Amino acid sequence: MGGVSDTTDVTAETNSNPAKHGDLHRALIESRQRWRQFGAIAADMSFETDQSGCFTFMAPEHVLGCLAEDLLGQPAHTLLLDAEGPNVFTFTTPQHRRHTWLRRQSQDPLCMALTIVPMTDEDGRHCGTRGVAVDVTEQEHCNRASASALRRANVLDHILDRIRQEVYAPRIMQSILESLTRAVGSQGTAIINLVAHDQADDDGLMYSTSRIPPQLLDAVRGTMAGDSHHTRDISIHNGLNALACPCSTRFGEQAVVVTWRTPGIRSWNTDDLNLIASVSGVVRIVLEHEAIQRELARQARTDPLTGLLNRRAFLEEAARRLDRLERDGLPSTLLFLDLDRLKFLNDIRGHDIGDTALKLVSVLLHRTFRPTDLIARLGGDEFAVWLDGADALTAAERAESLRLNTPLELSHLYNHGELPMSLSIGIAAREPGSAETLEQLIQRADQAMYHVKRNGRANWHVSQLSLTR
Repeated sequence: MGGVSDTTDVTAETNSNPAKHGDLHRALIESRQRWRQFGAIAADMSFETDQSGCFTFMAPEHVLGCLAEDLLGQPAHTLLLDAEGPNVFTFTTPQHRRHTWLRRQSQDPLCMALTIVPMTDEDGRHCGTRGVAVDVTEQEHCNRASASALRRANVLDHILDRIRQEVYAPRIMQSILESLTRAVGSQGTAIINLVAHDQADDDGLMYSTSRIPPQLLDAVRGTMAGDSHHTRDISIHNGLNALACPCSTRFGEQAVVVTWRTPGIRSWNTDDLNLIASVSGVVRIVLEHEAIQRELARQARTDPLTGLLNRRAFLEEAARRLDRLERDGLPSTLLFLDLDRLKFLNDIRGHDIGDTALKLVSVLLHRTFRPTDLIARLGGDEFAVWLDGADALTAAERAESLRLNTPLELSHLYNHGELPMSLSIGIAAREPGSAETLEQLIQRADQAMYHVKRNGRANWHVSQLSLTR
């Protein structure tokens, strides 16, 4: 009763004192203005919605790129960037700093941290929401960038760990592609070389975690040809979607890393693009390492002057071929060739001219024999040729062609009246089922070649098996 009496007294006193009533009214207005200013300082947007989810209050005057008064009466969910997601403006439970992306006119979306409390009427029924929002777009971008960078770092750490466990390049590459496939949730990943390469098949496919659809392979080749800088999002008619990232090497390989998804899976995002670009950098390193290894292997097997096989590579390959021909029941023939008067040319014209003569002989040998035949420079002025499945008669026909053509090909290297340069050729054939070893075959060919040298040079001679018995 005392409380009611006090209230009545204050009211009566106020009514009887107009000046005090005016002071209270001004205080209420100032208080409301103060809290409105506090709200504007503490938040980038303040709002209220009614029971239907439409805005009934919006501050400040300009918000989300338009006038606040233009939003009054509008459904709040139209501001949501994800129209199919939950409508936070109609939640019946309090929300604290819920990150939500909102649209704004003619500008990029904003990420707002929404703090919302539901409002109820006198009967306790939900009648709307009241809330404030703070712009956290920059923070959200930073968080996403950090998360994306952390994800890339984790994937690359995993790839590098797998690389450390492998020593064989194809298995290293397979590990890289499998890691990328899992990281982006794709169906498969492959490496395609847009330029013909001996490590790739006819379509340029170098490595793949699974079978790449032929139509996608064609689309990648058509889209990426000539573009060595940009990652492309490639879609084909059946809904298959792919990301293709170039990773061309310093050694001429125009390679592309492509990863693909079946229809119905989420579209590629910036995180996926950044990840495939990072992985492509590792792929480029591995491809260049492979190219260096191939070049070192080639140099270890070839003569640096002529590009022909060297002695070691020739003997290793001849031994392999001899075993295969023996199993297949086919003959083999070996030719030893010596370039006559090379020392004279070096002494008179210089070693540069002598090197030119050796190069011209290598070109002539390539022209005379089949691509499948082995041709080698054994050292100095000596060459050797291995013929698969050929008998002595076939080898003699080739030797006769060399006897006639060698002086003509090298005629410009010496003066008129000097003895022409020529080849002395020894031939040794081996029939299948013979007990003769490769070393014995080499000895016969060498003896046949020296038989020609002792008998005037510039000719060929076929060794008979009896010579080594």
